[in-house]
Amino acid sequence: MFAVRLQRINMKIYKTTRGIVLESKGDFFLLEDADWDKFVNDDALFVKTINLLAESLTLKKVAGLHAEELCPPIQSQEIWASGVTYFNSKLARQEESKTPGGGDFYARVYVAERPELFFKSTAQRASGSGQKVRIRRDSAWNVPEPELTLLITSNGKIVAYTIGNDMSSRSIEGENPLYLPQAKTYDKSAAIGPCVYVSETPFSTETEIKMAINRKGAPVFEGKIKIGQIRRDLTELVAWLRREISFPNGCFLMTGTGIVPPVEFTLASGDEIRITIEPIGTLVNFVE
Repeated sequence: MFAVRLQRINMKIYKTTRGIVLESKGDFFLLEDADWDKFVNDDALFVKTINLLAESLTLKKVAGLHAEELCPPIQSQEIWASGVTYFNSKLARQEESKTPGGGDFYARVYVAERPELFFKSTAQRASGSGQKVRIRRDSAWNVPEPELTLLITSNGKIVAYTIGNDMSSRSIEGENPLYLPQAKTYDKSAAIGPCVYVSETPFSTETEIKMAINRKGAPVFEGKIKIGQIRRDLTELVAWLRREISFPNGCFLMTGTGIVPPVEFTLASGDEIRITIEPIGTLVNFVE
């Protein structure tokens, strides 16, 4: 499923208020007048970035980045999402379902050949690190879903990774599975960042996703899971997503969550959500 290899060469690409910034070995370089869509939608993104950094004397070196400079690492790409890819997610969806027999849908899709895939967000509705996410006013039970997120080119190649926060209304989806679009897609329901991470090698199955939620400065939930628990191969998810649909500027795909807060937990306005996947970094969001 995943290759268990050490990551040797890696880079981070940030979309900032100053433009595209590359980070390698703690050094930051500004690419002036570079277009995000053209830069990241490249099957040879790793090699291109390596070559640029090898010519670092021709790049503008900057001291570093401030949190307020970060933008969501997205321009014309769409964000899509995968569901029920972890066993924990299957159990949670079955538990929340109030529709008679509704839980069977989740049990069946977990083992089915065809995965659950759904549209999540456009760039204009997405948030970045340090920015706010929302919970629906017509929902009483809301949670973040921390997810390893793939950056996929228009040709279907996975060229980079980022962190995704798939905000979800469990009460709305639990009422009826057909309400999934309303539970998942609304203003500021998706966040990605803080960067896209380009690596020479795939992630190890031992890589952990960690989430911490703080309320008024105190922790109210913490959880972690290894990405090796994803049931499906990542390239398999990409192949299904690209059936009968094209992405001229590439797209992002959230790969599902295995961290599920208990049924008595719901987000509140002002909560801080911190999702960490090393070596990508930490995506920080605040609930509006």
